[in-house]
Amino acid sequence: MTSPFKVVAVSGGTYRPSRTLVLTQALIAELGQSLPIDSRVIELTDIAAPLGATLARNQAPAELQAVLDEIESADLLLVASPVYRGSYPGLLKHLFDLIDLNALIDTPVLLAATGGTERHALVLDHQLRPLFSFFQAITLPIGVYASEADFDNYRIVSEPLKARIRLAAERAAPLFGGRSELLKIA
Repeated sequence: MTSPFKVVAVSGGTYRPSRTLVLTQALIAELGQSLPIDSRVIELTDIAAPLGATLARNQAPAELQAVLDEIESADLLLVASPVYRGSYPGLLKHLFDLIDLNALIDTPVLLAATGGTERHALVLDHQLRPLFSFFQAITLPIGVYASEADFDNYRIVSEPLKARIRLAAERAAPLFGGRSELLKIA
């Protein structure tokens, strides 16, 4: 049996309940259908206080250092962010400011975002993708964006969103030798 792949998911929201967290969990569940994974979800809200007080990596308290180490050692990184005023939160950017410059080289990254309307969908390509290109990570070509209309009471109800989640997981699987029958969506 293949040992599980370490999937580290960063959910960049700072509120609960969170559509971003729901999307993150749905992506992890779908990845688990295609690959043997061991997943860890890092919720930005849980580390917000120590993160905000840390100006340099060598000042990070032990709990934050453990989070940074988890991110840097991922086989697959899933980064999901809410969109506020056209971009991801500054605290999420600060988290990645503390990551070692070489730690994510060639690490596959699945990008996801949530926002109020479809007009924020380009955050994946115009905000998040350049951030991970800086780290020389491999951003997967399929990202997943969800708007408020895709949820009902913090549950995913949109069939097109569910199909996009399946497609993203299916496209990630071949990178790790997983199931490779790719889905097609119209």
